[in-house]
Amino acid sequence: RDFDVKNKRVLVRCDFNVPFDAEGKVADDFRIQATLPTIEYILKKKGKLVLMTHLGDPEGKVIQRLKVDGIKEKLAELIDVSVTKAPDCVGKGVEALVAKMAPGEILLLENLRFHKEEQKNNKSFAQQLALLGDIYVNDAFSVCHRAHASVVGVPRILPSFPGLFLAHELEGLERLLKNPKHPVVAIIGGVKLESKLPVIDAISRVAD
Repeated sequence: RDFDVKNKRVLVRCDFNVPFDAEGKVADDFRIQATLPTIEYILKKKGKLVLMTHLGDPEGKVIQRLKVDGIKEKLAELIDVSVTKAPDCVGKGVEALVAKMAPGEILLLENLRFHKEEQKNNKSFAQQLALLGDIYVNDAFSVCHRAHASVVGVPRILPSFPGLFLAHELEGLERLLKNPKHPVVAIIGGVKLESKLPVIDAISRVAD
């Protein structure tokens, strides 16, 4: 809210890494719903909204089932606004699409992880992403621990701000760590144990 987004290209890092059913439809839209307040705020303020996300772990290859078409359909359904999907997340074609955008329009970039440079935090890839925005907004709380180009590379180039969902999650964490209401029960999930160990260590000092 500390930046006037009117007529500006707002590059938003979302976490739309959602599960799909056998028919290719989004099976659980919680993560998309979580970012709606940020999306709706930027649209209301007449920003040009460029959304980026990863989906699955294609390891730098283009995999049909990991394209973001299903996310585009679900997002358009939830906000009742037309969403355009880019054929890629970087490149001259994508830059041309962004250049044509009008205030209040949404462009969803293709899966960031179709480029191996994303997870390697490649500087050139971050610069290509940064060309698509005037400001950067991170609303992907669940990937903030990852040193990827779209998470840590782009905000080194563009003015950067937390989205409304990210700010809400950080406020919750602060309450939990500084002034929790006891008893506190911690439930921690995820695939990679090694990335959870620091979290377990920190929360074990607070939780009962």
